[in-house]
Amino acid sequence: MNDQFLRACRGEEVDYTPVWIMRQAGRYLPEYQKVRSKVDFLTLCKTPDLAAEVSLQPVDVLGVDAAILFSDILIPVEAMGLKLHFYEKKGPVLDNPVRDRKSVEKLVEIEPEEDVPFVMDTIKILRKELEGRVPLIGFSGAPFTLATYIIEGGGSKNYLNTKRMMYQNPQLFNDLMQRITQNVISYLSAQIDAGAQAVQLFDSWVGILSPVDYENHVFPHIKSAVKILGNKGVPIIYFVNNCAGMLDMAKKVGSDVIGIDWRIDMSRAVKRIGKKVSVQGNLDPCALFMPRERIREAAADVLNKASSARGHIFNLGHGILPETPVDNARALVDAVHELSRR
Repeated sequence: MNDQFLRACRGEEVDYTPVWIMRQAGRYLPEYQKVRSKVDFLTLCKTPDLAAEVSLQPVDVLGVDAAILFSDILIPVEAMGLKLHFYEKKGPVLDNPVRDRKSVEKLVEIEPEEDVPFVMDTIKILRKELEGRVPLIGFSGAPFTLATYIIEGGGSKNYLNTKRMMYQNPQLFNDLMQRITQNVISYLSAQIDAGAQAVQLFDSWVGILSPVDYENHVFPHIKSAVKILGNKGVPIIYFVNNCAGMLDMAKKVGSDVIGIDWRIDMSRAVKRIGKKVSVQGNLDPCALFMPRERIREAAADVLNKASSARGHIFNLGHGILPETPVDNARALVDAVHELSRR
């Protein structure tokens, strides 16, 4: 098996810098669009054969060094008792947002094998299909990012309801975070037991917080989740979107890898993180719209700036955009492999 990704996660020597792309199984691929045209998004997530098929597509099309489970971060939130809908231009909507004590106490403690069995079935299919090829990454939203959806009822521009609860009723917010954290631990533990060889926690919206609020209201929960999951024996990646203001705390979470967004120079991020944690990232997703020779130059720049890190997994600083030319994504993967070959 190509284990360059796992070795980089652990800070071991690699033959070249491994690369995968967040949202690599998605709308920019014609192969994905063909499958998606037959079913709605949630049905795709909940149909193991189809979810496995689209998870494998970027491995075949792009030649990436890891596959990631096709799913959505809100799948466990639905299992917690919230009604979830996806709308093409509006995104996810939860009918019954949680904003008071009664709603928090109604949230269900999930049993992943019973409540979301399709996720575990997809992982099992993928492990068979990927045998001898590349590792499989499982994932979940991080507790705070899931909390924003649960409180807001979907996406938000200013996250007023989330911050209002955090500021006006910190005990209620803490209790909500504890419930979500326990479910994240259960969910990712089940994914690992089913065969995931690494897991990523997406903290997509944590960048809306000040460093002080992150330290007081988020850090204890994500740290406790990573500590428990660390006992499962697989690498843990913590992706911190808009991370510049909180890297000094994020590096203390205890993950094997910290995912870096594109808003901070990678060399500065590596210097702040130190030698105990590997890094992942951090090319701007829009860089994939440049001419291919410039994509190659941009990849070389990131590789050079990450060269002093304990380990480096090349990735975008966030998810690949639906309009991205497939050939440009393939050119990026090829460039990373060629430029970093030891």
